[in-house]
Amino acid sequence: MTLENPIAVVPAGATELALADSSGADASCSCCAIPDASASTSGDAAASAEQAGLVSADYAVAGMTCGSCVRHVSAELGAIEGVDSVDVALVAGGVSTVTVRSSSPLADATVAAAVEEAGYEVVAG
Repeated sequence: MTLENPIAVVPAGATELALADSSGADASCSCCAIPDASASTSGDAAASAEQAGLVSADYAVAGMTCGSCVRHVSAELGAIEGVDSVDVALVAGGVSTVTVRSSSPLADATVAAAVEEAGYEVVAG
């Protein structure tokens, strides 16, 4: 069965990125939808983390361009022992801010190694 008019579903609270393919035509995709900054609840998440006794640290990460990049970095950082949550403020093609909340402080080298394993680089912020 072939769909004549496939419909891309963008998750609630996300913004679909407008991408151009090689011909210059719009090539947007819902897999690269990023959280809508106006719908952000990062302040609520930070307050909850403080109440739970979590340590929060921000890292500048270069090279991420889409939601798939965010998922890869989040998965690698989430696998570190003690990490409770990972939030990414994506700056496509620039330097993104990655906030890691953990039960105790993490060694910068451990975080950098996880980010590099995902294929990106922690840079001086």
